[in-house]
Amino acid sequence: MKSLFLTNEYPPHIYGGAGVHVEYLTRELAKLMEVEVRCFGDQEDNAPNLTVHGAGLNTEGWTSPANLKSVFGALQRCLDFNTRNVDAQVVHLHTWYSHFGGILAKLNYGVPMVLTVHSLEPLRPWKREQLGGGYDFTVWLEKTALEMADAIIAVSEETKFDLLRLFKLDPHKIHVIHNGIDPQEYQKVEAPEVLRKHGVNPDLPYVLFVGRITRQKGIIHLVRAIEKMNPGYQVVLCAGAPDTPEIAAEMQAAVTAAQMKREGIVWIQAMLPLAEKIAMYSHAEVFCCPSIYEPFGIINLEAMACETAVVASAVGGIKEVVVHEETGLLVPLDQQHESPFEALDPQRFAGDLAESINTLMADPEKRRRMAVAGRKRAVDRFSWTSIAERTKALYETLIKKD
Repeated sequence: MKSLFLTNEYPPHIYGGAGVHVEYLTRELAKLMEVEVRCFGDQEDNAPNLTVHGAGLNTEGWTSPANLKSVFGALQRCLDFNTRNVDAQVVHLHTWYSHFGGILAKLNYGVPMVLTVHSLEPLRPWKREQLGGGYDFTVWLEKTALEMADAIIAVSEETKFDLLRLFKLDPHKIHVIHNGIDPQEYQKVEAPEVLRKHGVNPDLPYVLFVGRITRQKGIIHLVRAIEKMNPGYQVVLCAGAPDTPEIAAEMQAAVTAAQMKREGIVWIQAMLPLAEKIAMYSHAEVFCCPSIYEPFGIINLEAMACETAVVASAVGGIKEVVVHEETGLLVPLDQQHESPFEALDPQRFAGDLAESINTLMADPEKRRRMAVAGRKRAVDRFSWTSIAERTKALYETLIKKD
């Protein structure tokens, strides 16, 4: 049996959780079966049981608006994915960028189509800031692909609930398979030199954020919470890859305003290499994930595996990863509306984030208990090995049907 993965992100070009998911899942699946990855970029690899082919893009001569180029670029690459012969028994899609390619493979090559839902476009209305009218297209494309899929993998029970709430889908086609962690890779390390390299004082405690600068990740709300945080600890923001120039400017203004009122704010404007990211997690006293929409929230799992207590939004799949008062503290959002983006009270949310962070930063013993419990939960419940086995078993049911 052979599986064909279609994806935007693949190493070394990874900027989000979906890319992390694809990297680790393909690595584990390749121990069980043949896997081919077709992705955006210039990657090319022919390792045993795992081949990788990147698709480049030439936009010279394009006169479409700049915010539509990523949409049309995705479609062009999806077409290129299919002009290379498909000899797999199943095609597996990751994010809307790959959906058109999966549709082409299903219809033209007659292979079953599996779609992993890492997020849902109707719950990300702020993407219109980035894509303009292209957002309407991605919403349509996602809906079309979901309705055509032979199987849908939801990365959390909450994501399955959203799928059934927002789309007319056969619930028997939806399978919950969580994201995972490599506990041998993600574990506590001592590397104070990494902190010094990035301007963080290893002798002072800090609260940490790691992620992209996007509405979804809620980074602006965390920055605005800083003025309500107690003195005596640092705030480290590992935040890069802004969605738009506008949100980049908003982030810059918010951080500058916070730095005028409080010392010890360090903004690392880059997506750190893996080893440095693990060092940042390991030395943090608290990790904060202020997402306003998060189907799973793999960053919380990464922090837990590195023995760090977590403060996170009580949204989406985060509630299936972080156990309130056991591995961290969950901060609620108003759930009266379909979109948490619409329901959010920014001032209240920022205050609640600060209160939870202050609570843990003032209680070393509680942080220690949560750190130990978090590591145990990550190791016991979220293994990539078991996730790969469950994914392969799902493929087999589709091939037998076919």
